[in-house]
Amino acid sequence: MANLANTMTNCLDGLCVVDLTRNLPGPFATRLLADLGAEIIKIEPKNGDPARALGDLFTALNHGKTIEKVDFRDPEGIEAIKAHLKNADVMLDSFRPEVLEEMGLDAKTLHALNPKLVMVSITGYGMADGMSDGSDDSQIKHDWADKAGHDINFMAMSGVLDQLKTATGEQAMPNIQFADLAGGSDTAVIALLAAVFSAQRTGKGRHVAVSMTHSLYQHMVMPKATGKLVKSFSGKNPEPQHDFLGGLLPCYRLYKTADERYMAVGSLELKFWQGLCDVLELPELKTKHWQMGVMPNTKDSQEAAQVVADTFASQPLVYWQQVFESADVCVTPVLTLEEARAHPLFAHQDEHSATAGWQ
Repeated sequence: MANLANTMTNCLDGLCVVDLTRNLPGPFATRLLADLGAEIIKIEPKNGDPARALGDLFTALNHGKTIEKVDFRDPEGIEAIKAHLKNADVMLDSFRPEVLEEMGLDAKTLHALNPKLVMVSITGYGMADGMSDGSDDSQIKHDWADKAGHDINFMAMSGVLDQLKTATGEQAMPNIQFADLAGGSDTAVIALLAAVFSAQRTGKGRHVAVSMTHSLYQHMVMPKATGKLVKSFSGKNPEPQHDFLGGLLPCYRLYKTADERYMAVGSLELKFWQGLCDVLELPELKTKHWQMGVMPNTKDSQEAAQVVADTFASQPLVYWQQVFESADVCVTPVLTLEEARAHPLFAHQDEHSATAGWQ
């Protein structure tokens, strides 16, 4: 990577992480930690991480990590893991809640071995029925802790998947693993670093369970709030495609171009909308904005959206890319993966097509 992207690579020097995870959420979490300078010891079962079957994915997630294979069902394999954990700062796993105890790697056992150890378990649905969430009077009351699942299931149960609708209300099938990555990897890294910070100050580690489903539900802060807003003037909860930021506003939606591509218009604030109107040579629409009292689903709002749609539909994507290249109005083309890969924004990507999110 370019020097600019390397400025964070020593932040976690000295942090030792034992990674027992497989597939995507855990390995991506430890990939982020490795990119920040942590030492990652990845321990796989004898038959390997299932992600190995996907070749490039495994390499992208696990390069630069120390990799060992042990028999997780053999006491000698467990002792080999404990030998690493004796001096490690963190252990990350993605087993179902009872598995660590069955293997002899539960918090009581490991904290007797290493009191400062931070244990982070990435789970699908959280901990078992009746366990406290740490508050005085709240109990976690569900029986989903032991249920199997993958990204699509966690997205479905959190309510996030239902939010991904087409303009006509059809269910969309996402190709990005939002639960695994946002709900699992990113949330685990935040919890892990917070717990390490605490352990360094107090000398006491802890066992943190990350629920991908609950984390995704927490991420829906906008639909929860904007749904109430739309209901306040429409009288009913909106469908996702008719929510405030779901395509209801003329100033915040996707517009199809003449060649069946899309431009993303994010001109949410009045100044950006009026700038957009100037670029499109539609001065009559400058006052047709929610901040000027033109609320969604009104005749004026719908007519404005149609005029803008017709305008974008009159020219191909490349034309609009050129038109908006120098206009600071929150309008961008919807790029394909290959187009994004070749864009100057990602010129500093490494051989694994990865770019750090920090600079």
